[in-house]
Amino acid sequence: MDDFIGAISTGFAAFTATNLDDIVVLLLFFSQVNTKFCTQHIVIGQYLGFSVLVLASLPSFFGGRLFPQSWIGLLGTVPIIIGINRFFNPEEDDSELEERSEFQNRLLASLFSPQAYSVAAVTVANGGDNLSIYVPLFASSTPDELGVILTIFFSLVAVWCYVAYRLTKIPALATVLTRYGSYFVPFVLIGLGIFILIDSHTLENRGLVVLTALLVGYSLMTEAKQYLRNYT
Repeated sequence: MDDFIGAISTGFAAFTATNLDDIVVLLLFFSQVNTKFCTQHIVIGQYLGFSVLVLASLPSFFGGRLFPQSWIGLLGTVPIIIGINRFFNPEEDDSELEERSEFQNRLLASLFSPQAYSVAAVTVANGGDNLSIYVPLFASSTPDELGVILTIFFSLVAVWCYVAYRLTKIPALATVLTRYGSYFVPFVLIGLGIFILIDSHTLENRGLVVLTALLVGYSLMTEAKQYLRNYT
């Protein structure tokens, strides 16, 4: 019984400590509902991204070894690349999903939509601190404790999404985010990516610095060329 209660409290503490910053990112996503995202895109994307983080941490439960933190930090290029795209296309709306009568078809359409994958990619890229906590946590857990912790984790993802969604309904906050959110998003995403790269010590490895510069530079040149082609 004590182990069960301990696993619950550990699950709450670990999730809260590693996902406080996700509230801000989710706020920005939910502020763009009906323009760039649907609510289901964000929820599904958040679950997809969080599932990737959990799956990446699970090998530690079986005694496996993961990539070095500096290589994990390379995922910081993902929000930077997405931010660059949003900077050059601030008013570009994503294509609306085709309406379908059957629930399963709607679910599949959302699951495989670019919008859901964008949310998932940012969630994964922002998960460096998650991995650093989950790996030792899973490694030190019994099968029963791991089951409880994972149940808590996936339940709290829904709570996080709901809280962020409700916060966007606060009139003053909703007005600011709805009117100016699309202009904030590129800078928040790029800043988030830079923070991940620095915090993971990725930029202390010369090889990874070159790889990061190539990825970001290629994205920047591609978006700039497309922008010039559209407006000249």
